Amino acid sequence: MNSSFVAIDFETAIGHHICSVGIVTIQNGVIIDEYHALIQPPNNQYNWHNIRVHGITENDTRHAPFFRAVYPEIKRRISGKVIVAHNESFDRSVLLKTMSHYNISHSDLNVPDKWECTLRIYRKKGYKPVKLDACCKVHNIQLKHHDALSDARACGKLFLIAQNERLSFEF
Repeated sequence: MNSSFVAIDFETAIGHHICSVGIVTIQNGVIIDEYHALIQPPNNQYNWHNIRVHGITENDTRHAPFFRAVYPEIKRRISGKVIVAHNESFDRSVLLKTMSHYNISHSDLNVPDKWECTLRIYRKKGYKPVKLDACCKVHNIQLKHHDALSDARACGKLFLIAQNERLSFEF
């Protein structure tokens, strides 16, 4: 059982460009730290579809820092840790592509090539649909969907539930 991990979620403005990050640190089944930041994407540019999904607009990030300024805080919170995301391939890809855009070395981050993925875990359990909001509804987890911090918090709780279920089968 991973008694210590971080759950992470990114919202994007356009393509892989991040406009919001949420990170929740969990130790021994308890949330001990939460971090959220709005991030100004390049040229503060947004795709209308993404705005429709998460509600973050150019006005929200007009005075927000760029990724390079927020990156040290992200790195401090996830480097060397077990990382969990609901759709880890999306969140991991967004982070790595954004790092490349800002010429930040991936090796600088010290994270696994693959992260834990609650979407895969719950799909394997037979959940349908397996979207974050649907999984949260089954487990009565409060969620403000597409708010990066709320999504990260919910993902962390889903991971804890899956770990506890796995442990109960082992005994």
